[in-house]
Parts: sequence; C-alpha cells; structure tokens
Amino acid sequence: MKATVETPTGPVTIEADDHAITSARWGRGGADRSDLLDAAGAQLGEYFAGQRQAFDLPLAPGGDDFQRRFLAILRAIPYGETRTYGEIAREMGVSAQAIGQACGANPIPIFIPCHRVLGASGLGGFSGGVGVETKVALLKLEGAAGLLI
Repeated sequence: MKATVETPTGPVTIEADDHAITSARWGRGGADRSDLLDAAGAQLGEYFAGQRQAFDLPLAPGGDDFQRRFLAILRAIPYGETRTYGEIAREMGVSAQAIGQACGANPIPIFIPCHRVLGASGLGGFSGGVGVETKVALLKLEGAAGLLI
C-alpha cells in the first residue's frame, strides 16, 4: 500500500505493509488508504506545520544489523539537533564515508531523520527531495538553521 502526501518540500509517497511504514520517498506514487497510511500522512502534516517533533508510528526499514543499528542512532537524534558523520562513525567503529552511504540508503527519511546528520565542515549530502535544498528546509523547520550560518 502507498499514499502520496503533499508537503512543503514536494510530494512524499509513504509505503506500508499491514503493520508498519516501510518506505518514504519524494515523488508521487499512490493513493491507497489505510489507518496506518492515514496516520502517517497526518503526522507528516503536523511535522511540517511545526506541531510535531517526534513520530509515533511503527517503522520497518529492513536492512542488515549494521543498517538497523545505524537507523536506531538516527532515530535517537532529537528534533532540532544534529550530529556529524564523523561522530556517528566513531560511535559505530566505521568510516564517515560508510555513514554517508548509510544515510543515502535510509528507506524512511524524515520519519528516520537522516537530514540531522552533517559533515564536519558543511551540510554533507542529501538524497531526498531536491537534495541539499530539502535538507536545509528540514533543518530550518526544526530550528537548526543557526547551524547553517
């Protein structure tokens, strides 16, 4: 099942199985209805309206042990705060490049906040929406824009 939600950063298509959200990506892709998809769309709307700082949805991103551990670290980064690729790399005992690649492979961006991960001396990349511009918009929404100046 999948449903598209209009957001200030463009349409986002959310996919789910019977029990959890499995994917979110920018672009149009579905108009299915379910309680879970409706809840995800509502929570995404609240997030963009500045009324929600954390998502309360079952998420099933899949992945191997490394990816699941990495995604758990991302989910622990508080709203409006950031970490660097290097900080997470040191915590996990891998290279910063591996963390960058893992961010790009995040199947459920926004809900799992890879946009909160920055380079040591810059924004780093972002594979969602229109790229870094979308990352900047999400960070500004969360009040982390001071980090960008």
